Amino acid sequence: MEAIGNYINGEVVAPASGAFLDNVDPATGQVYGKIPDSDERDIERAVAAARDAFPVWSTTPAAERTKIMLRIADLLEKNLDAFAQAECVDNGKPLSLARSVDIPRAVANTRFFGTAITHFASEAHAMDDQAINYTLRNPRGVVGTISPWNLPLYLFTWKVAPAIATGNTVVAKPSEITPMTAFMYGAVCKSAGLPPGVLNIVHGLGAKTGAALVAHQDVPTISFTGGTVTGRSIAGTTAPMFKKVSLEMGGKNPNIVFADAAIDQALSGSVRASFANQGQICLCGSRLFVEESVYDVFVDMFVGMAKKLKVGDPLAKDSDQGAVVSKAHLEKIRGYVALAKEEGGEILCGGQSPQLINDRCKDGFYFEPTVIAGLDASCRVNQEEIFGPVVSIIPFKDEDEVIAYANGTDYGLSASVWTQDITRAHRVAARLQSGTVWVNTWLLRDLRVPFGGMKSSGVGREGGLEALRFFTEPKNVCVKL
Repeated sequence: MEAIGNYINGEVVAPASGAFLDNVDPATGQVYGKIPDSDERDIERAVAAARDAFPVWSTTPAAERTKIMLRIADLLEKNLDAFAQAECVDNGKPLSLARSVDIPRAVANTRFFGTAITHFASEAHAMDDQAINYTLRNPRGVVGTISPWNLPLYLFTWKVAPAIATGNTVVAKPSEITPMTAFMYGAVCKSAGLPPGVLNIVHGLGAKTGAALVAHQDVPTISFTGGTVTGRSIAGTTAPMFKKVSLEMGGKNPNIVFADAAIDQALSGSVRASFANQGQICLCGSRLFVEESVYDVFVDMFVGMAKKLKVGDPLAKDSDQGAVVSKAHLEKIRGYVALAKEEGGEILCGGQSPQLINDRCKDGFYFEPTVIAGLDASCRVNQEEIFGPVVSIIPFKDEDEVIAYANGTDYGLSASVWTQDITRAHRVAARLQSGTVWVNTWLLRDLRVPFGGMKSSGVGREGGLEALRFFTEPKNVCVKL
């Protein structure tokens, strides 16, 4: 049983408390490792290391920072299978998904932001013959990043890579539920020659480790991805301290299928949007709206496809669905399915844990892909984030009605629209209150575009130039002619 440590100032160290937390394999329900139960003393040590490393790293030429980051990406890619295996065991997702999506995306994040800084340009504003203004963008100092458990290394690197690339130093807190690939990433960074203190990784509980990082007076920038309740708490702590904060939070995303949609494309896309990663993606389309004239046919075909998804051992090649991340999360999902029944919903398929998968997985945390019909758009199941393999299907009459349904939650992270009418696609996309709108696709991501949510789904944008701007401080210089 492996006990991992914190990565501080280029070295793996034990937590100050000497205490460790259990790390559970969701596929088996068994403890397979230990992680640091860190506290404010570990955060203080990590911040001090990051603060000391900042003067040299912030003035290191961009080309040199790029070289180091490309070496990190190359080493990560070279060890892709080991990282994918670790992600699968730590998170419960199918090994095939970790191998084809999660780890390649972490490689892409590191490469993209590592090279983006060499193409980043500042603005200039000429005042006729009076003066020239130009903008400098300087790194902000020590950045605190907090990343979630659903896409562990994918979202860890989404924050760490642009922060480091722009010359900041980082104290990162990965989820205590899925710490392993972040721990492994520290070793890769050291092998690639990233100077000590530039990246520090502190494991532990959010209430202790995360809260100490957010409140630290020497961490002026916080980037967070996670639940809306936690994001609200972070905002409350950081606002009086005037910190720069990016919050990417929950979603209750609408997936809209019009009668003129290409049915095969809409079906396969909607199944993927509903159940990918066991529905544990903040962008999953958990509310599926289908135009009345095709509702019955679409629902029959959709349910048939959902029933064919194989829930199995994440290590098995033929598993479409693995385990959900924890026992507590499994109970949350079960609770919402029970609530759906109370609210008058009909379970068209799923709604329970599957029969025994194999002896290895007999105590694992599994739940069948679940489709629910008959619920009002305003009920709790259609308003609150479940974050599991559960989708609610709702018919609609016309464009105005479905837009009202789609916008009728506190969230506004993403949406999908399926239609062959390009005019309608543009019109509906403009009216949806979502940070991202996909048309005839789902989760097709370009790293150059701004990413974030509206309403309770977030504050700020990251990705592409937005990330480079977020992790830097603009300074105008006015030179009189």
